[in-house]
Amino acid sequence: MRKFLIVFAFFSCASWSANAQLERKLATETQEVDLIFHAPRHINLLTVEPLDEKTLHFAIMHTFGTIDGGIQNLFGLDNGAVIQFSFEYALHENFSLGMSRQSRDKMYNLYGRYHLLKQTQDDKMPISLSFMGAAGVNTSNYQFLQEANPNFVERSSFAFQLMAARRFSDKISLQVSPMMAYFVDPNPIFLIEGDQNLYLALGFSGKYKISSKSSITMQWIPNLNNDLRNNVGLGIDLEAGGHVFQMYFVTSQLLNEQYLLAGGNGVPGEQFRLGFNVNRVFATGKRKTNW
Repeated sequence: MRKFLIVFAFFSCASWSANAQLERKLATETQEVDLIFHAPRHINLLTVEPLDEKTLHFAIMHTFGTIDGGIQNLFGLDNGAVIQFSFEYALHENFSLGMSRQSRDKMYNLYGRYHLLKQTQDDKMPISLSFMGAAGVNTSNYQFLQEANPNFVERSSFAFQLMAARRFSDKISLQVSPMMAYFVDPNPIFLIEGDQNLYLALGFSGKYKISSKSSITMQWIPNLNNDLRNNVGLGIDLEAGGHVFQMYFVTSQLLNEQYLLAGGNGVPGEQFRLGFNVNRVFATGKRKTNW
């Protein structure tokens, strides 16, 4: 009887261990891929990187003058900065709402991100797919105009971005972002270069991880329906002290999604601008990020 109990206990433990290992394996197979990018923003563009429920993401972005002024203008730093700050709050792990304010044309944007699909480690879902929609208004003072001051509707603009991304390995992540921006009235007094209502573009974002806390980054946004120069950006992301610092060279000084497509770009290399973003997440619950 004693031998029987010993044998029974042995097989019961073995069976429990096998079941536990199987459950862990299945959990691993269906686990979502985290940290495709370091932050919800990557240089200028939003990414598929979601926020945990009830977390707040704060970002402050800066771009300066062109570096072709040399040391006399401290490579553009003397020319002042365009600044944008944004707050984005996750109402659900798949849905968040945000507000941003850009200093150029005192532009306010309300936007939302919805995460349709999330890449899994077993590749049953090979990509992450997210959608962003935004509505903004130019609040600059045009009282100096002799003609009628633009009204609220004429100052309004909209942006849409679909983001499809995949982390190919621990080091490489890529995102493709079809984008559009629409200005109700592209008034010449607005500080943009384009003069059309609708702008279409295709954004490309990339990350190459060089350490557990840093990555080389790139951005390219070719225009699809106008002759404006394309946006190019190269940079580095650094995680430090609960923040993600993003430093980069980019051809556009503008940061708002609508203005990013309509605002024009300098010549890559000759008219790069120094820019940097500071990202911070304030969480009330468990975070997936290492910030």
